[in-house]
Parts: sequence; C-alpha cells; structure tokens
Amino acid sequence: MEKRKFEKLGVSPSLLGYGCMRFPVRDDKTIDEEKAQALLDHAIENGVTYIDTAYPYHDQQSETFVGKALSKYDRDSYYLATKLPVWMVKETSDVRKYFEEQLRRLQTDHVDFYLLHALNKERWEDIKRLDMIREVEKLREEGKIKYIGFSFHDEYPVFEEILTYRDWDFCQIQLNYVDTVIQQGMKGYELTEKLGIPVVIMEPVKGGALAKLPSVMEDIFHEVSPERSVASWAFRYVATLPNVKVILSGMTEMSQLEDNLQTFGDYKALRSEEMEAVEKVTKIYRSRQKNECTACGYCMPCPFGVNIPGNFKIWNHGAIYEDLAGAKENYKNMDPSKRADMCQECGACEPQCPQFITIIDDLKRVALELG
Repeated sequence: MEKRKFEKLGVSPSLLGYGCMRFPVRDDKTIDEEKAQALLDHAIENGVTYIDTAYPYHDQQSETFVGKALSKYDRDSYYLATKLPVWMVKETSDVRKYFEEQLRRLQTDHVDFYLLHALNKERWEDIKRLDMIREVEKLREEGKIKYIGFSFHDEYPVFEEILTYRDWDFCQIQLNYVDTVIQQGMKGYELTEKLGIPVVIMEPVKGGALAKLPSVMEDIFHEVSPERSVASWAFRYVATLPNVKVILSGMTEMSQLEDNLQTFGDYKALRSEEMEAVEKVTKIYRSRQKNECTACGYCMPCPFGVNIPGNFKIWNHGAIYEDLAGAKENYKNMDPSKRADMCQECGACEPQCPQFITIIDDLKRVALELG
C-alpha cells in the first residue's frame, strides 16, 4: 500500500483512506454491518490505515458502527479521523459535549485527525464568534486530539481566509479532474503547497460519477492504458499532486475496494500521455453535465420528500450519456412523491449544498425536461 508522509506531522498513513459515509445499507437504510465489517477488515488487512467518519454520516450511525468495527484492532495500528458538527454548536461548551459523545460512539480515548466539518463563510464566522478552535485546542492539550484541521465547501476567498488564519495541521478539500475550478479549486490546492499544509482529498471520483463514463470517454482512457479501470484514472490524477497525503474513497462494494487496492498497491503517477487523456475526457464531460451534484446527500432529507440527489443523478446521467429517452423513463419510474415536481421551494436544501447548486431552479428544469 502506497504511503505518503505528512512531513509536518511525522506520520505516514496509507494514501488510500476509507471514507465511512457510503457503507452498504439494508432496505431500512441502516448500515449492513456484516458487509461493512467485511469491507473494513479487508481494507485494513491490505494496508489501509486512515479511517474517516463524521458525526452525521449514515443518519448518525457511522461513528457508532466504526467504533464497534475497529474495537478488535490495536488502537495504534490505524489513524482515526472524525469531525465536529459545527452547525450544531450553539454555545462554546457544545464543542466538548459533542466531542465527548463522539469518543463514546467511537469507543476510543482519542482522535488522531479532528476536523471542523464542512466549513463555509457562515460557519467560519460562527467558529470565530464562539471561539471553537480554542476549545478544540484544549482537547488536544488534554491528549484527546492529535491533529487539528478542517474540511471545506465554499469559494476560494473563504478558503484563503481560513487557511491563513492559523497554522493548521492539515485540511480536507474536494478535488477531482472535472472539478478543478469550483470551490477552492486547484488554486486552493496550490496555496496549501505554498503554506506547507498537508491535504486530504474527498470526492476524487465525484461521488462515483467518474467511475463509469460514456464509451467515447472511456475509449480515450483504454487506448492509452487498456488494463486500468476508469475509476483508477481519477484516483491517480489527484495522487500526482505531491501535497496530497490521503485520498478518501467511500467504498460500498468489495469490487470497488479491490480495484482501489490494486491502484494504490501498485501506484504509478500519470504519464504525460495519460494526463493528456484526462484533459480530453474532462473537456467532453464538462460540456455535457447539467450541474455539479456529487450525490453527497448534504441537502437531504427534503422536508417534502423529494429525492434531490436521485433526480439530479438521472438528469446528469441522461445528459452525459446523451440518453434523454432513458432519463425520461427513469424519471417516470421514480416514486412520484420523490420526483422534482414535488418541490415546494421551501429553500431548506440550498444552504446545505457544498456545490452551491441552485437546487430549486434545477429541480424545475428536471421536471420540465424529464416530466
């Protein structure tokens, strides 16, 4: 398993990190613990040492399951990352309250990598107003946290303000070969290099969208490296960036894990002709997609039952694959109560969207084009 050293911290986790927000689930949406345990076990057996979860993942089930799943392992054999639910902090004392709850869920006495979760301008102002960072630093002084960072979902100016505010141990950003100019973008990554702040990458495969592409795009990749999976190109793209130390993947199926283990067990940086292939695919992809939805689910649940990511997935898939008829059929087959035309324009979703998608307007477009 490829490892990258956090020179600043003196630790070397696996380059592939396990993101714990997309475990297999049962019909009732609870985590299928048997399958999820098998995935984590196989990942750890093959050298994955960075495990990333968060307070809200899987309707607040993820931390509890991860704590149970990891309890059989030596605590020093892996690095555990979780995140403070900043939006839930109403007074300064809540920082400790939520953190102590997370320790209980995770069945541990410390967290290795602790992040202020999903920062944007509004949440950053709340962090400063309530002096949350100082509270997190107190927890580190007590030995309960090793490294302090943040995950980010906003535009570059906000990222620059946060990144230069203090000497962070690390940060976590969204980056993939399609999304280099949204949120902090590649410009933000370059700032982390300049400041020497190590980076953890999320959404390297754009929520799975870059794992399977139209044949015209896949053929570009296969002509250069026919033996490699389409998903591996996305991982290798972000791995070519030297300041990227961990790349998270929310692996739902064993086949995804096996493919990633192969990519990172025998990691090779993109050659020049491979980088040219990525640029060609990116140009075609961007010209077709309708919006930037990654199906992260932060907009859910909708108070009126609309399946927002589900609608956008059908819409984008139809556009990218140039299959309007198929998209209309898939939309027709959706539960009518979850379709885009059931949107009541309440606005609860839009402030939660990391991609700043105009969800209400886009749902109207989905209903118009597919209904």
